[in-house]
Amino acid sequence: MKGFWAILIKEFAHIRRDRTTIIFAILVPAVQLTIFGYAANVTIENIPMVVMDLDGRQQSRELIQSMGNTRTFRIVDRVVSAEAFRRALTSGRAKVGLLIPPNYSERLLRREQARIQVLVDGSDSQVAQTAVNTVGLLTATMSIGKAQVAAELAQFAAARDEHGAQAMAVESRTRLLYNPNLLDAYFFVPGLIAIVLQVVLAFLTSFSIVKERETGTLEQLFVTPVSPRGLLLGKLTPYVLLATIEMVIILALMVGLFGVPIQGSLMLLFPLGGLFIFTVLGLGLLISTLARTQLQAMQISLLFMLPSVLLSGFVFPRSEMPWPLYAVGGILPVTYFLQILRGIVLRSADAMDLLPNIIGLAICCVAILTLSLSRFRKQLD
Repeated sequence: MKGFWAILIKEFAHIRRDRTTIIFAILVPAVQLTIFGYAANVTIENIPMVVMDLDGRQQSRELIQSMGNTRTFRIVDRVVSAEAFRRALTSGRAKVGLLIPPNYSERLLRREQARIQVLVDGSDSQVAQTAVNTVGLLTATMSIGKAQVAAELAQFAAARDEHGAQAMAVESRTRLLYNPNLLDAYFFVPGLIAIVLQVVLAFLTSFSIVKERETGTLEQLFVTPVSPRGLLLGKLTPYVLLATIEMVIILALMVGLFGVPIQGSLMLLFPLGGLFIFTVLGLGLLISTLARTQLQAMQISLLFMLPSVLLSGFVFPRSEMPWPLYAVGGILPVTYFLQILRGIVLRSADAMDLLPNIIGLAICCVAILTLSLSRFRKQLD
C-alpha cells in the first residue's frame, strides 16, 4: 500500500479537473442507454400497404378492415389501376400490396375458395417476413371462422366444449412468462447496461493511462517511491467508484424511463456487477499496455466492442451461431454478465440459477486481470 493514498488523491484531483472525464463517465452512459433503448425496437408495426379492391363489396371491405386492425399494416393508399398499384410498390411508398379480385365476394357466397394476391417488398427481409406471417395468420383465422359458421349451420362440429358449443378439436392455452406483453425494452435494455458499462469503462481506463504515458507523467510516477500495487490501486479505485455510480444511474433509468422492473435481488446484482466492473477495468488496463497513443487505445477498444455486441447474445441468439463464433463469444465477459442481468432483472434468478454464468465471468475476470497486471508490471520494470 506504499504510495496508494498519494496516487488515489492525485487521480481524484485529475478527474475533478478533467470535466470531460466526468461527463463521459456519468452523462454519456445515460444518453447512450436512452437513445439505444428507444432505437433498439424489433417490433414491426404500421407497414405501409397499398390496396387495389376490384370487388368493392362487404366481404372485401371486411378483409381490408381486418388487415388494418392487425396494427401490422397501415393502409397508405387505395388505387384502382394496375399502374398506380405497381408504382406504389416500386417507389417504396408501400411495402405491401393487397389485390382483391372482382369475384372475391361471389366465390365466398358460393362457398368456393376465394383467392387474394399479396405482393411483399422483400428488400427488407425482417419486414417482409413479418408481413408474410401476418397475412398467413389472418387468412387462416378468417378461414377457420367461416368453417365454424358453416359447421354450425350444418349442425356438425369436430368437437364441442362443456356448454355444447362448437369448439376446436385441440385447444392450447399459452401463457407468457417474465415478459407477457412482449415488450422489446425488457429484452434489450438489460443487455444495453452490460454493453454500455463495458464500452465506457474500457475507454476511460485505457485513455487515462495512455494519456499519462503521452504526457510523460507516468514515467515520473515510476521513479517515485510508490509500489506497483499502490500505483495500480490508486489509479483504478476512482474508476470503480465512478462505475458504481454509473451502474446505479442506468439501472434507475431502466426502471424509471423504460418501465423495466427489477424482479430479482439487488443484493446479488451489485456484487456480480462489481465483479464485471473489475473485469472491464482489467480489460482497459490491458488495452493501455497494448496502445501507445490515445488513438490506438480507441481503435483497440472498438476492436473489443464489435464482437461484444454481435457475439454476446445481445442481439443474436448464441445457440444459432457457428461453433467458432460461439467459442469466441464464450471468452467475452459481457456474454456472462448479460445473462446475469437478464436473469436477475427479468426472471428473478438466484445464484444457483446463474452459477454457470457466474463461474464464466469469474474465470474471465481472473484471466484478464492476471494478463493485464503482468504486462503492466513488466512495463514498470
